[in-house]
Amino acid sequence: MFRTLFHGLLALALLGLAGAARAEDGYDLWLRYRPIEAEWQARYRPVAASIVVAGDSPTMRIASAELKRGLDGLLGGAVAEDQPAGAGAILVGTPEESPMIDALGLPLESMGREGYLIRSIRIGGKPMTVIAANDDVGALYGAFHFLRLIQTRQPIEALDIRSTPKVQLRLLNHWDNLDRSVERGYAGQSIWDWWKLPDFKDPRYTDYARANASIGINGTVLNNVNAKADSLTAPWIGKAAALADIFRPYGIRVYLSARFSAPIEIGGLKTADPLDPQVRAWWKAKADEIYRAIPDFGGFLVKANSEGQPGPQDYKRTHADGANMLAEAVAPHGGVVMWRAFVYSHETPDDRAKQAYNEFKPFDGRFADNVIVQVKNGAIDFQPREPFHPLFGAMPKTPLMMEFQITKEYLGFATHLAYLGTLFEETLAADTRAKGEGSTVAKVIDGSLHGYRLTGMAGVANIGSDRNWSGSHFDQANWYAFGRMAWNPDMKARPIAEEWARMTFSNQQGFVSPAVDMMMGSREIVVDYMTPLGLHHLMASGHHYGPGPWVDDLERADWNPVYYHRADAAGIGFDRTKAGSDAVSQYAPPVARMFGDIDTVPERDLLWFHHVGWDRRMASGRTLWDELVARYGRGVRGVESMQRDWTRLAPFVDAERHREVATFLAIQRHEAKWWRDASIAYFQTISKRPLPAGEAPPEHPLSWYRALNFPFAPGH
Repeated sequence: MFRTLFHGLLALALLGLAGAARAEDGYDLWLRYRPIEAEWQARYRPVAASIVVAGDSPTMRIASAELKRGLDGLLGGAVAEDQPAGAGAILVGTPEESPMIDALGLPLESMGREGYLIRSIRIGGKPMTVIAANDDVGALYGAFHFLRLIQTRQPIEALDIRSTPKVQLRLLNHWDNLDRSVERGYAGQSIWDWWKLPDFKDPRYTDYARANASIGINGTVLNNVNAKADSLTAPWIGKAAALADIFRPYGIRVYLSARFSAPIEIGGLKTADPLDPQVRAWWKAKADEIYRAIPDFGGFLVKANSEGQPGPQDYKRTHADGANMLAEAVAPHGGVVMWRAFVYSHETPDDRAKQAYNEFKPFDGRFADNVIVQVKNGAIDFQPREPFHPLFGAMPKTPLMMEFQITKEYLGFATHLAYLGTLFEETLAADTRAKGEGSTVAKVIDGSLHGYRLTGMAGVANIGSDRNWSGSHFDQANWYAFGRMAWNPDMKARPIAEEWARMTFSNQQGFVSPAVDMMMGSREIVVDYMTPLGLHHLMASGHHYGPGPWVDDLERADWNPVYYHRADAAGIGFDRTKAGSDAVSQYAPPVARMFGDIDTVPERDLLWFHHVGWDRRMASGRTLWDELVARYGRGVRGVESMQRDWTRLAPFVDAERHREVATFLAIQRHEAKWWRDASIAYFQTISKRPLPAGEAPPEHPLSWYRALNFPFAPGH
């Protein structure tokens, strides 16, 4: 009996281990390559029977291995490699490496280094698929695209695809510190184990590069914009070089955030004045040192004269002076300088939303050719919703690159489901009217509106050491959407969400449609329960976790939420019209008129631009106070709706991932109600108005919400 019991328990244990091995933890991201349905396998196998890759560079070996890995996994069996081209062959390469591709005379001349062509052809009556590019990295991008077609069950029998990136620099900005903490990181420690580098190269670095290459990201800034000068010392350059060696075959360059005062802190100089010859010489020598270790080093990202960071204004110099000094140092090596326009200072009493424009607009056209100014999507700070930054319509002579935040500093961290593809699309589709109707932010960013020679888009990474990379499964979609929109800023959020959902979870339509609907509405739900009707920066101090609209005691006025909502007995909202701060005048006249008129401003931006009376009638017919309360409640109900939708999707998702998402949605619902109740409790003390009929009062008195404290919130 004992032996029978023992063997029974052993069998159960082994079954448990096998189940754990089969469970999905999110590590594979959107590159899962699980076997597809039999009918699709029968359709794809004749077209994908073998792989022929021309060339033996590290990049082409990666392309070959990726196709082999993907097709073996998706088609449920071994796919032949390096077989003579014939029926069902996939031929990958460049005209230089492949005589067959060269003989086809494919139209690759205008496709640059990274573009690719995927075309179905017939040779001797036999079908073939050609993935061709001018450079190996383009062929790698094409291989990932081809696999994506199969992952999402697209027809591949008659392909004629041309794809070229519209944006040159497609970067992740890691706000990772040298001690492995991550500023605004909600997915564990930094994936860079600086202590073990450069000798130990974690296999995760390769997986990181592979994931980024699959969505066309071609650069990574390794360290926090709040930089330490140590990052530029020889030991740390060696660590960065080790990562660069891993990333290079994937088409990814490394960049470093540079601390402007480094010549003093590690160079022994008495000044960091950008016009001082010794300082210029120091930076030139430092750039030469970096390029000796990393020949394809991308360049520097700089945060200067913002939030206490050192910069050229410390020496009565301009942003152009500082950027051009660094640009001079990296120019001989082909490097660039990305100079952030996120600037604000307590010495400037004007509306914080105006400061970047005021500091950068006067220097339009005065930056060096290899400088690109990196501008946040909105003028404040990555809020759940902001109108597009006025600089995007104001600097035709200076290349501007977009900076989005993929990590959700202000949208509930990793536990709140908020698909940011809709935020990205909303910003990129906004019309600056800089050169008439149709002058979208996307056209500014891709260079087509003003003829920028240098273009770029950056995303503040949400990646960490958590097994699922981003802290939650659905936050992976934000990384994915950023990469896809950086390649083409005109892409739309819904088809990207559908791609991601199909590759990450399930291709069954019973899953895809409701899951994508849930994703597409999720960010608006967050806006409703956090910052409805144009309210902004109401989060608690420092860590930005939870509501804190009452905060009014911080050192700087523009650190306090009361600075932004300006609620009083008469109404609520920040007056940025000509009667107020006049921030509207930083936009092109048609946009300024729209935002500046309370009757034409979109309701979603109302309180961003106007101080509005509590009793003003809204489009719904409700008063502003009643509408505000209704929006908060709508946000809570939206989360409850997502919970119900996700419960119904259980049959399509493995138990481990479904359970984690469900748990996070429960957290989100609890915290959405916290936001709703705390905000209403506070604003009601100012509006002095009763709750609309049917609206439940806050669960606790305002004093209870104000007493909450979170000294160890993550990412701070």
